[in-house]
Amino acid sequence: MLNRLINETSPYLLQHANNPVDWYPWDPEAFEKARAEDKPILLSVGYSACHWCHVMEHESFENRDIAKLMNDNFVSIKVDREERPDVDSIYMSAVQAMTGRGGWPMTVFMTPDGKPFYGGTYFPPEDRRGMPGFPRVLQALAEVYRENRGEILKTSGQLMQHMRQMDITSSSRDPLTDSILNQAFSGLAKDFDDNYGGFGYQPKFPQPMTYEFLLRHYARTGSPTAREMVDTTLDHMAMGGIYDQLGGGFHRYSVDMYWLVPHFEKMLYDNALLVRLYLHAYQVTGKPLYRRVVEETLEYMQREMVSPEGGFYSAQDADSEGEEGRFFLWRPDQVRGLLGEEDGDLVNDYYGVTPQGNFEGRNILSVAVDPEAYARSRDMAPKAFQELLDGLRRRLLEERSKRIAPARDDKVLTSWNGLAITAFAEAALVLGRPEYAVVADRAATFVMDNLRQDGRLLRTFKDGQAKYKGYLEDYSFLASALLQLHEASFDRRWLDDAIGLCRQMVELFWDAGAEKFYDTGADHEALVLRPHDISDNAIPAGSSMAADVLLRLAVITGDADLREKAAAALRGVRELMSRAPSGAGHWLCALDFYLSTPKEIAIVGEPGAPDTMALLAEVHNMYLPNRVLIGSDGGPVGAVELPLLESRTMVGGKATAYVCEHYVCQLPATDPQALAAQLGGD
Repeated sequence: MLNRLINETSPYLLQHANNPVDWYPWDPEAFEKARAEDKPILLSVGYSACHWCHVMEHESFENRDIAKLMNDNFVSIKVDREERPDVDSIYMSAVQAMTGRGGWPMTVFMTPDGKPFYGGTYFPPEDRRGMPGFPRVLQALAEVYRENRGEILKTSGQLMQHMRQMDITSSSRDPLTDSILNQAFSGLAKDFDDNYGGFGYQPKFPQPMTYEFLLRHYARTGSPTAREMVDTTLDHMAMGGIYDQLGGGFHRYSVDMYWLVPHFEKMLYDNALLVRLYLHAYQVTGKPLYRRVVEETLEYMQREMVSPEGGFYSAQDADSEGEEGRFFLWRPDQVRGLLGEEDGDLVNDYYGVTPQGNFEGRNILSVAVDPEAYARSRDMAPKAFQELLDGLRRRLLEERSKRIAPARDDKVLTSWNGLAITAFAEAALVLGRPEYAVVADRAATFVMDNLRQDGRLLRTFKDGQAKYKGYLEDYSFLASALLQLHEASFDRRWLDDAIGLCRQMVELFWDAGAEKFYDTGADHEALVLRPHDISDNAIPAGSSMAADVLLRLAVITGDADLREKAAAALRGVRELMSRAPSGAGHWLCALDFYLSTPKEIAIVGEPGAPDTMALLAEVHNMYLPNRVLIGSDGGPVGAVELPLLESRTMVGGKATAYVCEHYVCQLPATDPQALAAQLGGD
């Protein structure tokens, strides 16, 4: 039996196309049916890599008796939160208001006009551990809707009033100062786990934007505590089970305080953001471990997450063969059988593979001792040990690839691709790996060629079809990525495209009266609320990235209005940055840039030429978070005249760098050492 979801492209929705539930996608037909039949709407929101979404599907949505209750009493709508972050944001706010918590799968009951009146997350198929069973919930709500409609309308009205009130923000009249950054750092330090890194007890999430802020705090103040917080966390994550020790890349989060047992799904956004974090930490510390994590993670993304056309896929599931994590687990005999006794025992010892196991009788690979220290304990030279280990890892990875792999969500999302493009483009320069820039260029070309319609950016692409008008995060993430790609390539089209996207972003999403960005454009379908999510969660808020990219473009273009809009957005979250810094990591990074005097760097030279690359390498050898860089081959200017390139030419036919502040420049530099001195290097 197939339902309407069979006509969708989302892998998550297609997973539910064979359910006996009469599912509708989010479209007017579902709401019209609810109004015509006077039925409440049951909204179920999840995503393809969500373990508990699979559990609830198997327990409830595949159950014919439960499906009949749903079909008889409700109009049921299934939404992929990754395709429709607007719907997810609105109704997650409602669930959090009603229950004090949120998560996925999310289940919301609402009136035919979309106003919520009851909600929760996972519901079991029967009463369990104090949780009401899903059938009980369905029957009770259907009865209340029939018999006590007034109570339903009162509840939904109160909830909508509360949500509207929560959405009201006003720009603070207090100045934006360093005190906000210092207060945020103090708040984060109090919640830090000094032993294993991370914040709080368990579960632990990577929170890369928070550590990006800590690196900036270290650069600004020299605080050893800030650097120790970053080092401790990144070391433990890189050596823990949250990191795929064989294949590279990070799982979603750790269920324990040690970073050992992960929730096994892999998300494109986590890995893209963590690549940049480890890359910046490598610039600060020079640790080989951090470089290795970057290269292995980018290798994983290329191997498993890039479409033939160049776009990046979205996620990989936590489950395979019906079991969470099965694909990644090992037993000692499996390792020895593949590698032989001697090498197998070494690998088992190094990665903590034991007969009793550390996860349901099997083993998640993790590292307890720094590889150099372990090599010394085996009387081996560190380099020889690493070469041996790399060879053994490759054999284990090859063997693992023969297993049934977790399902992959192969839709291409514009915003998440922006994050991945940024990671590859920046790594190309920091690590001197130009092949990474080729990957970034292909992805950007794919997005710009396939995810625009009549000049309007779109959200998602799958099976040759792009759909849904792009959200604020799509515009801001992609614009930021194109700025980074311009640095790596000197291709003026990427810079012009970034400027064009930002101009359109302001037109579509900026509200001049409220002085804030909304997540949906002025041309978006009408919803019960216009979402305005300001929290930096697993990914930056669309508005924090918008503020960040506008600040950088204001320097590049000389457009003071862009800077003022970014400042207004920052003033609107002043309290959030001070009160809840763990939910404002990217905002704090943007504020750090706003309060700085950024270095303005223009390099004029032949793209890819040795003298040009030598100057670029000098810039990227340093951790300089508060700078902008644009390049030119000395040819004709692009679509927009830029003050940083005005009268900038090569000196003596050599690639030349200009380092400026407020457009006042030092002497042009053709020598990398002279450039380093101007940038503040030794």
